[in-house]
Amino acid sequence: MDFVDIKKYLDIAVRRIYWVIIPFLIIILAGFFYILITPKVYQATTLILVTGQKVPENYVRSVVTSDIEDRLRTIQQQVTSRTNLESIIQEYSVYDLAPEKDLLMEEKVALFTKQISITVTNRSGSSDSAFSISFQGKNPNKVAQVTNALASNFISENLKIRESQAIGTSDFLSDEMETIKSQLIKKEEELKAYKQKYMGGLPEELESNLSMLTGLRNQLEQLNSSLLAAEDRKLSIQQNVPFQREARTSAGTAVTSQADGEDELTELKNQLITLQARYTDNHPNIIQLKKRIASLEQENQSKSANAPVSITDANESDGLIGTNRELNSQLANVAQEISRLKTEIEETKAQIKGYETKVEETPKREQELITINRDYDNLNALYNSMLNRKLESDVSVNLEKKQKGEQFNVLDSAKVPQKPIKPNVPKLILLIFAFGIGAGCGLAYLIEMMDTSFRSTEDIEKDFSLPVLVSMPTIDTQIELLKNKRKKIYTVLSIVLGFFICAVGIVFATKGVGTTIDYLKNILDKI
Repeated sequence: MDFVDIKKYLDIAVRRIYWVIIPFLIIILAGFFYILITPKVYQATTLILVTGQKVPENYVRSVVTSDIEDRLRTIQQQVTSRTNLESIIQEYSVYDLAPEKDLLMEEKVALFTKQISITVTNRSGSSDSAFSISFQGKNPNKVAQVTNALASNFISENLKIRESQAIGTSDFLSDEMETIKSQLIKKEEELKAYKQKYMGGLPEELESNLSMLTGLRNQLEQLNSSLLAAEDRKLSIQQNVPFQREARTSAGTAVTSQADGEDELTELKNQLITLQARYTDNHPNIIQLKKRIASLEQENQSKSANAPVSITDANESDGLIGTNRELNSQLANVAQEISRLKTEIEETKAQIKGYETKVEETPKREQELITINRDYDNLNALYNSMLNRKLESDVSVNLEKKQKGEQFNVLDSAKVPQKPIKPNVPKLILLIFAFGIGAGCGLAYLIEMMDTSFRSTEDIEKDFSLPVLVSMPTIDTQIELLKNKRKKIYTVLSIVLGFFICAVGIVFATKGVGTTIDYLKNILDKI
């Protein structure tokens, strides 16, 4: 753009000066009116510092491990709940002025929620976090009071949430411990019943069982040896019985048939004893032998009643009978010993069989015990772990109750704001001036473009392609010049006076007469 173009636009501005000034002043008045009628919005902010727990984590671990931002979202939901916001609105009369006064409570709560803002920040050079709570409103005093109330609610809700989480964790661990404890008791009873049922055959008793088995086998060998020796003694005694019979026969005819019958009866009784050691009483040979013994006893009784015996024969017979009785007694003792040995052998065999069964079933019992002990050990380890956690949670609950855990501390409380954040008057004035100048210049240029009259000889030569020979400027008289000057002065004064009257009227209309007069008095007093 060269100098000629600039001069052209300056000439247009001079010619159309009123088209520039009047729209500019109108826009200034409109902007001034907008600034006056727009409600001022104030904002108060409080800064809350999140400090860590006072007891080191190495000594007491907190059960509240959620991130500060997650917890703030939870706290914000509780603090900004309808119940809490309604109580704050009613307590501080937040929306008692028009036009919010006529809003429904739901609309007031929604507007109140929009006017709250929370920002989380990390302080430089510190591990502690911080967050700020801001609230916007028309009354600066109420804005500060509401902001501090919100901060107080955040702090109290944080304490409640932390304590509730700690108590909830402790209660959950208590319930889980009771469940695990009942399972552990059942498993202990199961293990106890199993050991009582298979006592003597448990894996830890394997060595003693093997030792007992070895001892019983040695005992069985000794019993078998003793049994063989007893049977040999019995056989030897039975072999001596016939020699005693021959000796008794060669002694003479003094031995009567009654003695023979007694010898036979004694021999049959010895045989009965021998058979009873081997068989039961229901054996056919034992039954037949008992009948024979009974028959001989009856015959001997009848003979002894009828036949006399001499003194010499009786003495000899008594001697032989005594010897025979001694042998019979030995034979009976041996028979009893054999019976006893056989009983002990059977009992020993039964014991050996029992211990062999226990030894054979030891791997099975070991596997079953491993399963039961594994379940018991797992439950016991889980119970001990839960017990340790329960004790830690109890300490953490005490930590929260005594407020030694993480805390919210007000670092900067909300102050009464001195300047509104809305509207931004300097920025708005700058925009109004720029818009007014642009609108005035644009309207003047538009009027200039709509005017088709010639302004210079160059316009005539350009449009008609003819040279201009003479150009005579307008010559005004002194009276006409004075009249034009007065006209300009009156026009400027009228514009200025109209602007001032409009500005005062706008102030009176928006602020009221009394407020405007007081404001002007304050300005004059300061001057």
